[in-house]
Amino acid sequence: MIILITGASHTGKTALAQKLLEKYKYPYLSIDHLKMGLIRSGNTELTTMSDDNDLTAYLWPIVREIVKTAIENRQNLIVEGCYIPFDWQKDFEKNYLENIRYYCLVMSERYIRNHFDDIKKYAGVIEDRLNDDWCTIESVLEDNAGVLKLAQEHKVNYILIDGRYEINIDL
Repeated sequence: MIILITGASHTGKTALAQKLLEKYKYPYLSIDHLKMGLIRSGNTELTTMSDDNDLTAYLWPIVREIVKTAIENRQNLIVEGCYIPFDWQKDFEKNYLENIRYYCLVMSERYIRNHFDDIKKYAGVIEDRLNDDWCTIESVLEDNAGVLKLAQEHKVNYILIDGRYEINIDL
């Protein structure tokens, strides 16, 4: 089983991946770790400041093939990160799709406005964020609104975090 977890920044993708790893013992791949390895090793001219669309175009083909390899080898894997395109399904034949579960995490405007201090407080609960100065209520609102719009346009499975922050995924 492959679990793809994507969504807006600061929605808890990494925390959910860690929770699923602990519950099901599935390993997980952080696309951010892959990105940093490729950037720091000099295998790309992209940087941490590159446009997300450029990073997705570069990273997704690599991640896609990792997913296919895991399925072909009957291995479980959780993949988390914001560089999974909303039209990801087009890259897989039916036999692959049967082995993939996709979850997009999005916070509602109401949730963000009511819990922004918590969002900032828990931003580094799983991994340290070296520079999170760009994280303002305005940027989080904009990012989540954009992700929600795209999720709805592409008719993908999304989890709207609106009342309490409680995400339970049973595989």
